Amino acid sequence: MHALSFKGFPDLNVGRERSWPGRLSGGFGYHCTGTRKDGWNCRDFRRNCRIVACSSGANGENQSPSSFLSRSQTYALLKQQLQVAAKSEDYKEAARLRDSLRLFEEEEPVLRLRRLIKEAVADERFEDAARYRDELKEIAPHSLLKCSSDATTVGIRVQVRSVYIEGRSQPSKGQFFFAYRIRITNNSDRPVQLLRRHWIITDANGRVEHVWGVGVIGEQPVILPRTGFEYSSACPLSTPNGRMEGDFEMKHIDKVGSQTFNVAIAPFSLSTLGDESDTFEM
Repeated sequence: MHALSFKGFPDLNVGRERSWPGRLSGGFGYHCTGTRKDGWNCRDFRRNCRIVACSSGANGENQSPSSFLSRSQTYALLKQQLQVAAKSEDYKEAARLRDSLRLFEEEEPVLRLRRLIKEAVADERFEDAARYRDELKEIAPHSLLKCSSDATTVGIRVQVRSVYIEGRSQPSKGQFFFAYRIRITNNSDRPVQLLRRHWIITDANGRVEHVWGVGVIGEQPVILPRTGFEYSSACPLSTPNGRMEGDFEMKHIDKVGSQTFNVAIAPFSLSTLGDESDTFEM
């Protein structure tokens, strides 16, 4: 069993300004450089962005997609403030932020309902689990989509895992940075080549962007039978939640004149809240 994770993920060190290698493989047209530099004034940041955990209603009533966006941004900002306080060795402030974050996680409806669903399933209270899931769907439909996906098309398997990168984000400015890792496994008996990519990126406001590009990370890899190809890239977003999906255009290279075909990339979430897992298994 092998897990696809972000261990050893390149160039994601907090507090350093580096260029992301080449264009983002999603083809978003950004040359992504970090906005944080060593020596950043952490105290000024906390003074300008100081917030407290918000109470959102114990049962998630009177919630809406817009309030979910606001809470998600608050959550991302709290986590970043905690990271900044710890980095600057302001431990009193870090402790305060830690407690605020714990309170937020206890009261935030999406996180609370996720926890209740998990507990209900473990106790085999499936009617309760279904009710909690309906509540979750009502207040935050984006949160039902996992931060990973897995799809197979004509023997070509595409697995994806996304993760929110706090150190490259600026929640107070509506800038959220997500990294994702893709594993493509050729389970067919024929060699294939990846020619082009197509991404559909949807933010939490429903804005949709279609992006096309040649290959991935500057390559058009050939994937032999029973082998795979992995790469990492990233997507900046203006909302704390969103989704990506798309397809790869490929062709078999063992026969001249072979027609190209599309391999699906199943939808996956971009979320500051994450989900229950940090890896997924093959």
